[in-house]
Amino acid sequence: MHYICAVEYTSGYKLRLKFDDCIVRAVDLERHLDGEIFEPLKDIRRFRTARLDPDLDTVVWDNGADMSPDFLYEIGIPVQEQAGTACAVAEEHASYGKKDQKM
Repeated sequence: MHYICAVEYTSGYKLRLKFDDCIVRAVDLERHLDGEIFEPLKDIRRFRTARLDPDLDTVVWDNGADMSPDFLYEIGIPVQEQAGTACAVAEEHASYGKKDQKM
């Protein structure tokens, strides 16, 4: 099982997510916004409210939608980090280091 420790909106319906294994993946969610809870996210202004929920360890939106970190990991494409920006993401999970120490 994976959890997300950082979220960054990039463009369109795309997010850049950093996972607990320190792998950064780009996800394009445009084709996955179906159903009652995800349909409102087709409004790009609402989609851009994506943020990390430190209690759920995944991405959530202002309308209450969230997605499984395992699903996001599976559909994500690993991205190379640029030199000097290994952890440059919009939000960092405050307890990321603490969780690693417990395991």
